[in-house]
Amino acid sequence: MSIVFSKSPSLTDAKMHYCPGCTHGIIHRLVAEVFDELGVRGRAIGVAPVGCSVMAYDYFNCDMLQAPHGRAPALATGVKRSVPDGVVFTYQGDGDLAAIGTAETVHAAARGEKITIIFVNNTTYGMTGGQMAPTTMPGQVTATSPYGRDVNTAGYPIRVVEMLSTLDGVAYAERVAVDCVKNINAAKRGIKKAFQAQLDNKGFSIIEVLSTCPTNWGLTPVESMEWLREKMIPYYPLGVYKDTTGEAK
Repeated sequence: MSIVFSKSPSLTDAKMHYCPGCTHGIIHRLVAEVFDELGVRGRAIGVAPVGCSVMAYDYFNCDMLQAPHGRAPALATGVKRSVPDGVVFTYQGDGDLAAIGTAETVHAAARGEKITIIFVNNTTYGMTGGQMAPTTMPGQVTATSPYGRDVNTAGYPIRVVEMLSTLDGVAYAERVAVDCVKNINAAKRGIKKAFQAQLDNKGFSIIEVLSTCPTNWGLTPVESMEWLREKMIPYYPLGVYKDTTGEAK
């Protein structure tokens, strides 16, 4: 019998610890498959900060470093400048990237640092108890917004790729989702395009991935996928927000 699917060699054999229904595993697989297809596993260097993504170094079969909370783009900048031939990426959640790491993210993008950011947006601080994040949507209930996010006191969510796409140093910025086969395939194409922008020395690239958090959302895995589709995608529209690579997606 022929093998039609197998685990990417860019992933380790470690058993993943993520909650049932969490889509981190899907995103890990897509990134790993892109490494395989581009032939860059031996050059890949990942940076994982604090949050659910902190265990990514157990799963990617490449060099990995851990950054303090929010500082992954700063550490990735240093790595890329020290190892110019490295394929340097960060793997960050929304609480990390869009809150304590806002300055590092914005200024790395403004400088056009030749790194790739995988930004996982599940609208909550997943690891630390489900608190309201910068991406929590208006009216969304979290551990620290039990009556729903009130924009009059908490302000509005940050749409990260839209914001970063205004910066000259950004070569590629896209928002994708992993809620169905069609969107998963599109997500992989986007991730590959983002890494190709780095390989082509174009500048900073970011892929925002709309993801689920069934545990903190208080939903089943199936309900979480439906919630992502019905609530998140309308508020965070999918698509390419900037592409200066000169190539068709």
